[in-house]
Amino acid sequence: MTPAALRAIATRWLAEHRPAIDVSVFEHRGSVPRQTGTHMLVSAVEVAGTIGGGHLELRTIAQARQLLAELDTAQALAPVDQHYALGPSLGQCCGGSLTLRHRLLSPASLAAWPITPPRFTLQLHGAGHVGRAIVKLLADIDCQVSWIDERNSEFPVDRSHLPPHIDIVTSDTPEADVADAAPGSVYLVLTHSHDLDLRITEAILRRGDFAWLGLIGSATKRARFVHRFEQRGITPEQVARITCPIGLPGIEGKEPAVIAVAVVAQLLGLQTRASHENLLV
Repeated sequence: MTPAALRAIATRWLAEHRPAIDVSVFEHRGSVPRQTGTHMLVSAVEVAGTIGGGHLELRTIAQARQLLAELDTAQALAPVDQHYALGPSLGQCCGGSLTLRHRLLSPASLAAWPITPPRFTLQLHGAGHVGRAIVKLLADIDCQVSWIDERNSEFPVDRSHLPPHIDIVTSDTPEADVADAAPGSVYLVLTHSHDLDLRITEAILRRGDFAWLGLIGSATKRARFVHRFEQRGITPEQVARITCPIGLPGIEGKEPAVIAVAVVAQLLGLQTRASHENLLV
């Protein structure tokens, strides 16, 4: 569940006047299941979010529900902190320690939640089998997606299950939509038409300020595209920024779901690499 989705649940529970405990990782040291700033909501009958699962989470849910059961009024609960050394306290092998803070969910507690930037901002061109499989995986990942296709019929008929961070765009000129993405965005181009792929990819290359560009296809398709781009005056340095074929190496299979797993893993790896590079600066 993304932070935005959990925030939406918290907002709804408040509107419904549903009592709940807001459990947060207040601080942590060493190896722990989730880091400082992670939240989990616990009501008498429902749990939203996770602090990492396992024995720690089971014990925390039970403690939160006990606090709810003991409440006389909504104002009766001051923040309750509980420190855990995961190895000695719970027999977990993580080796780190953390402090969990329990407090009643309220507008004030919700306002204190941190606002974190998305892992990446993606412009995804193509609503075919692979595009739909990728979006299915991205639904639970903290990212921002603009999902673009000429064919409105290819998008899901029932869009109520799509989270708010995935935005559907039906466009007559997808290559023109390239200009709408934020600087530093990542792009995936996997439409139903090689000619359309070519136009979109060229627009991205000419724009230049992207973090990563993935183009679905084989090495043969890449070679054909490179030749066309060279004829149009795009430099070898620009063309070299195209990733084609796409997908994390070592994951074999051409089923849409398998390709989607390989591509989403590749996108998540981009963020890890960028974070590492920032540490080296």
